[in-house]
Amino acid sequence: MTDAEAFVALNLLPRIGPVRVQKLLDHFDGPAEVLGAPLDRLLRVNHIGEETARILHHWQDHCDIIAELAEVKTRGLQLITKADQNYPAPLRDAYDAPNVLYVWGDLLERDKHAISIVGSRRATNYGMQATKKFSFQLAHAGYTVISGLARGIDTAAHEAAVAAQGRTIAVIGSGLAKLYPPENLSLAQKIAAGHGAIVSEFPLHTEPDKQTFPQRNRIVAAWCRALLLTECPAWSGAIITANLANEYGKTVYAVPGPIDKPTSAGCHQMIRDGATLVCDPSQILDDLGNLALTASTAASTTAAELPLLLGDEETIFAILTEEMGVDQIVRRSALPVGTVTATLMKLEMKRLVRAMPGFRYARRQG
Repeated sequence: MTDAEAFVALNLLPRIGPVRVQKLLDHFDGPAEVLGAPLDRLLRVNHIGEETARILHHWQDHCDIIAELAEVKTRGLQLITKADQNYPAPLRDAYDAPNVLYVWGDLLERDKHAISIVGSRRATNYGMQATKKFSFQLAHAGYTVISGLARGIDTAAHEAAVAAQGRTIAVIGSGLAKLYPPENLSLAQKIAAGHGAIVSEFPLHTEPDKQTFPQRNRIVAAWCRALLLTECPAWSGAIITANLANEYGKTVYAVPGPIDKPTSAGCHQMIRDGATLVCDPSQILDDLGNLALTASTAASTTAAELPLLLGDEETIFAILTEEMGVDQIVRRSALPVGTVTATLMKLEMKRLVRAMPGFRYARRQG
């Protein structure tokens, strides 16, 4: 048995999480040796206990690794373990890093430059629009957007990254054969088809529950260079994720909301506790750098030159002769609201349009 196969087997066993596996690896030369160890040696490992030692000693009675590997192959998935060189570098440094990642899609070297975006499942229009703006521009700037594929803020973050033709990774709290929430299957398919990957540490048929989501959140917190909290109440799983990011030494940003709305109370608490307040994606890019600009070899244009406008960009720019709200632009252009907001983000990236308070927009002067 290879070390990669042994990691998969350990991941299938009950009561054997990443922290316990690491304790075992401190006493054995590799995961394959753990599975082949005699019971008396397993019992000598601190914090393992007799029940866990017996599960390890009789591991073949508790999992069917052949069936699991066969289904992974049938579904066209990848398995990445700690034994593999392409295991995500940012996760290796976490003390509780997952032993196995099931991957639908592709992970790239550039994904080490990632920003996690988290927030409430019950998001307001304010939170959704703020999330889309930040995610679109961060993905356009070259960062991989990581989130959890949940309803609300997570969904908005993934959708905007795809719309920007960028990369996004959805870390889910279930097995890939039990994708949750099911209504995001079409979004997951778009991501896996060339915009990133759907990732889980759980065996294929693991159902989501109250334990799997907190476990998922630590991966979202550990994988990123920085984490952005866009909207959440005072009590929220997003707050837990942001606090985990702090523990991992990541920079945490938070978007402020209306002071009288409990839907943004969690963001305000994080800002009081030391998170960096941000009102525009450019503030994050000023801190971390614009990867797209750094890597670009295209000829620069002078400030007097007008960037090429395509299709809806030209339509909306022509309409925007004065400061306008999104609803007014939608009426004048006869375009869907989603098209209008996405196009306004593109015009912002080209520095032709600036966002005003209250989701209003105007041409940038000078």
